[in-house]
Amino acid sequence: MKREDSVKERLERLELPFNTYGVDPYGVSRWHLRIFFETMAFFYRSYFRVRCQGIEHVPARGRAMVVGNHSGGVAVDGAMVIASCFLEMEPPRLAQGMAEKFINATPVASVWASRCGQFPGLPEHAVRLLEEDRLLMVFPEGARGTAKLYPQRYDMVEFGTGFMRLALKTRTPIIPFGFLGGGAAIPTVANLYRLGKALGVPYIPVTPYVLPLPLPVPLEIHYGEPMVFEGTGNEEDSVIQGYVEQVKARIADIIDRRRHERWEGRVEP
Repeated sequence: MKREDSVKERLERLELPFNTYGVDPYGVSRWHLRIFFETMAFFYRSYFRVRCQGIEHVPARGRAMVVGNHSGGVAVDGAMVIASCFLEMEPPRLAQGMAEKFINATPVASVWASRCGQFPGLPEHAVRLLEEDRLLMVFPEGARGTAKLYPQRYDMVEFGTGFMRLALKTRTPIIPFGFLGGGAAIPTVANLYRLGKALGVPYIPVTPYVLPLPLPVPLEIHYGEPMVFEGTGNEEDSVIQGYVEQVKARIADIIDRRRHERWEGRVEP
């Protein structure tokens, strides 16, 4: 994205069916998106200095699912992936994710999430979005991924299988991506599950400096080539699990290769 290419200008090229009030059929608001992406552009370009590679693998139009690893205490990775699709693609695209339930139970957060295209993680929502050729963002590790502690920041926990059945059912290509640096941005040393439950969230991450505020470390997003699987989504669990493991292995390979490159350059987050 060129510096002079403003968020407002990119919003004009965002191919969503906004009505005269600047709202699309899902309730996504052009006004809310402008505020969100103005903020994210600062974090993406100046605070985290995100390096994005392989964005050409994300299709400019049509249904697709970007699937990657999760880490970092809170969903910094999700925000930066959404920002990359808007700031790096031409035309810009809105990556829409399935928000955690607690977000939609929080008054202010729920409004902003829905107005920016992030909806409750219900299968019917995801099917409808893909059938209307939207771009869906998925983290199969869920909250278990962001709960990883700093030493495990590059590990991956078990993937859910729902995204694969969804991809097969809707004939959607999967674009794997590896996200690096999230665990260094919020270096979690412990998770307070009881306190989190009391507050209505999965957990409260604790960092060496106590609060889970992100540090200004460089982040990286590496998109891989699309993966296409044949099926209906009604296959046996063993078949679906095999497909899921292929996606997980591809993401792990992206992360390992980039970590090796960073280590050779002696830059390891």
